[in-house]
Amino acid sequence: MAVKVLAEAAPAEVRFAELQRRMTGISQKMLSATLQGLTRDGLVGRRVEPTVPPRVYYRLTPLGLSLEGPLAAVRAWAEEHMAEIDRANTRADRPDAERAAGE
Repeated sequence: MAVKVLAEAAPAEVRFAELQRRMTGISQKMLSATLQGLTRDGLVGRRVEPTVPPRVYYRLTPLGLSLEGPLAAVRAWAEEHMAEIDRANTRADRPDAERAAGE
């Protein structure tokens, strides 16, 4: 999700707080850990302005931007197969007796 939000903003930078606003449901700790990993992998660039408090900006690197095509393919696949995935989840969530009878 972070890559998608940064790709939408590319080539501009996005502040940490703005990323958090756009990614509802993710904790500050999880977003921070995700961004650290993406930065370590060379997919995301990070810039810190030495203000109080510090302003931290993120952007996709050329390597991160190269993910746009593959991620679009995964998104298209997921949309195409969503009904099958939902059915599998429904079967998996049923109690064992119902699941055994339905298989």
